Amino acid sequence: MLTIGHVGADFITLAAMLRIPVCMHNVEEAKIYRPSAWAAHGMDIEGQDYRACQNYGPLYKR
Repeated sequence: MLTIGHVGADFITLAAMLRIPVCMHNVEEAKIYRPSAWAAHGMDIEGQDYRACQNYGPLYKR
C-alpha cells in the first residue's frame, strides 16, 4: 500500500469500525472519528475504545 500524508486517523477510524481498541497514538483528537455510541463508555478516549469493544463484542467471529 502506498499512501501520501498522515493516515493514522483513518486507521484509528477503521479500527473503531472493526471494534479493535487502540491505546496509544500520536494523532490529534480533532482528526479522529469514532462512532457516537463510544461517548456512552466514559470520558477518557482510549478507555472508551476498550469498554465499547468489550460491550459490543467482536464484529467478526470465527
